[in-house]
Amino acid sequence: MAVIKTVGQSGQIALGKAYAGRHVLMDELEPGVWLVKLGEFIPDSERWLHAPDVKADLDEAIAWAESHPALETDLDALAKRLP
Repeated sequence: MAVIKTVGQSGQIALGKAYAGRHVLMDELEPGVWLVKLGEFIPDSERWLHAPDVKADLDEAIAWAESHPALETDLDALAKRLP
Protein backbone atom coordinates (compact mmCIF):
# COMPACT_ATOMS: atom_id res chain seq x y z
CA MET A 1 0.00 0.00 0.00
CA ALA A 2 1.52 3.30 -1.06
CA VAL A 3 1.23 6.23 1.34
CA ILE A 4 2.41 9.79 0.80
CA LYS A 5 4.26 11.31 3.74
CA THR A 6 5.81 14.76 4.12
CA VAL A 7 9.31 15.21 5.46
CA GLY A 8 9.18 17.70 8.32
CA GLN A 9 11.50 20.65 8.83
CA SER A 10 13.69 18.52 11.09
CA GLY A 11 14.11 15.93 8.32
CA GLN A 12 11.89 13.31 9.96
CA ILE A 13 9.04 11.23 8.61
CA ALA A 14 6.39 9.85 10.98
CA LEU A 15 5.48 6.22 10.26
CA GLY A 16 2.66 6.11 12.80
CA LYS A 17 2.18 4.99 16.39
CA ALA A 18 2.04 1.32 15.38
CA TYR A 19 5.80 1.52 14.74
CA ALA A 20 6.75 3.62 17.78
CA GLY A 21 9.90 2.35 19.44
CA ARG A 22 10.60 -0.20 16.69
CA HIS A 23 13.83 -0.38 14.70
CA VAL A 24 13.89 0.13 10.95
CA LEU A 25 16.60 -0.43 8.39
CA MET A 26 16.65 2.30 5.77
CA ASP A 27 18.52 1.60 2.56
CA GLU A 28 18.92 4.26 -0.12
CA LEU A 29 18.79 2.25 -3.34
CA GLU A 30 19.48 5.35 -5.43
CA PRO A 31 19.04 9.07 -4.80
CA GLY A 32 15.43 9.60 -3.76
CA VAL A 33 14.56 5.87 -3.60
CA TRP A 34 14.43 4.38 -0.11
CA LEU A 35 13.68 0.87 1.09
CA VAL A 36 12.45 0.75 4.70
CA LYS A 37 12.40 -2.60 6.55
CA LEU A 38 11.03 -3.18 10.03
CA GLY A 39 13.06 -5.61 12.12
CA GLU A 40 15.28 -6.49 15.03
CA PHE A 41 18.95 -5.70 14.58
CA ILE A 42 22.07 -6.95 16.30
CA PRO A 43 24.15 -4.34 18.16
CA ASP A 44 27.79 -4.22 17.04
CA SER A 45 28.94 -5.25 20.53
CA GLU A 46 26.91 -8.50 20.27
CA ARG A 47 27.64 -9.37 16.65
CA TRP A 48 30.44 -11.79 17.64
CA LEU A 49 27.82 -14.02 19.30
CA HIS A 50 26.36 -14.75 15.86
CA ALA A 51 29.60 -15.97 14.25
CA PRO A 52 29.01 -19.59 13.10
CA ASP A 53 31.60 -21.17 15.44
CA VAL A 54 30.50 -19.17 18.48
CA LYS A 55 26.82 -19.79 17.72
CA ALA A 56 27.48 -23.53 17.46
CA ASP A 57 29.26 -23.53 20.84
CA LEU A 58 26.42 -21.54 22.42
CA ASP A 59 23.78 -23.85 20.94
CA GLU A 60 25.66 -26.87 22.35
CA ALA A 61 25.98 -25.25 25.78
CA ILE A 62 22.29 -24.32 25.87
CA ALA A 63 21.26 -27.85 24.82
CA TRP A 64 23.45 -29.31 27.59
CA ALA A 65 22.02 -26.89 30.19
CA GLU A 66 18.47 -27.76 29.16
CA SER A 67 19.11 -31.50 29.55
CA HIS A 68 21.05 -31.19 32.84
CA PRO A 69 18.96 -29.37 35.46
CA ALA A 70 20.80 -27.35 38.07
CA LEU A 71 21.59 -29.18 41.30
CA GLU A 72 22.44 -27.86 44.73
CA THR A 73 26.19 -27.96 45.37
CA ASP A 74 27.50 -29.87 48.39
CA LEU A 75 30.14 -27.37 49.51
CA ASP A 76 31.72 -29.80 52.02
CA ALA A 77 32.27 -32.43 49.32
CA LEU A 78 33.60 -29.77 46.97
CA ALA A 79 36.04 -28.50 49.63
CA LYS A 80 37.41 -32.04 50.07
CA ARG A 81 38.24 -32.22 46.37
CA LEU A 82 40.40 -29.09 46.54
CA PRO A 83 44.18 -29.57 46.94
